[in-house]
Amino acid sequence: MGLLDNKVCLITGGAGSLGLASAKKFLAEGAKVAIVDLREADVERAKSELGGSNVEAIAADVSQADATKRYIDRTVSRFGKIDVLFSNAGNQGPITPTTEYPEDIFDAIMAVHVRGSFLCCKYGLPQMNDGGSVIITSSVVGAMGAPGSVAYVTAKHALVGMMRTLAKECARRNIRVNTLHPGPIDNEFQARIDAGIGKLAGGVDGRKLLDSAIPLGRHGTPEEIAGSALYLASGLSGFVTGTMVMADGGLRG
Repeated sequence: MGLLDNKVCLITGGAGSLGLASAKKFLAEGAKVAIVDLREADVERAKSELGGSNVEAIAADVSQADATKRYIDRTVSRFGKIDVLFSNAGNQGPITPTTEYPEDIFDAIMAVHVRGSFLCCKYGLPQMNDGGSVIITSSVVGAMGAPGSVAYVTAKHALVGMMRTLAKECARRNIRVNTLHPGPIDNEFQARIDAGIGKLAGGVDGRKLLDSAIPLGRHGTPEEIAGSALYLASGLSGFVTGTMVMADGGLRG
């Protein structure tokens, strides 16, 4: 038996490295998985890579209410009510001082991370089975500060407040709500951040700079972070709610 046998799991940001790695782990544990991402080409590529009959791929802008309702309804229509709601979609902006940070990019990051997670939960929770799990991807910077990333850091902190509120509200239905806090991950998303950090720090190698600050001495892999997502999705975390789960190689500590 798998840890997620016949469980219906919805993952936003499902075509990205963490979303795709999580989808693979969930499927391997017996789940039925709907992946949501912004571009049709990306979700179709991810669906092809995942393979099998237990995958649904949906293109949607998670910051829009109508699009959110559609991806929730399509998931339920295909597989039934949701057991795992994984709000993982994200975007990023430049690494630049707050006084120079573009206002439109600040708004765009808040729209995807904060409004996107709010809408996912607002419309997803009524379509969830009792006893399910909500996972919201925050970040190690959702538990600390980081220069040059005012929008991203602010958004990731906001998700912790959202999670704590939802954990209280959902406890009566035995739905657990937690945030997942990855540290730097070895992927293209992080590579752009590393480059910006290096530039802000005076032209140094941003990846090496971060690795020197991580006690484990390296970036994590998408598969390692997906393992933490699997823990939160499954009954292994049956008494865990309202919690920030750090998967950061010890960076915050």
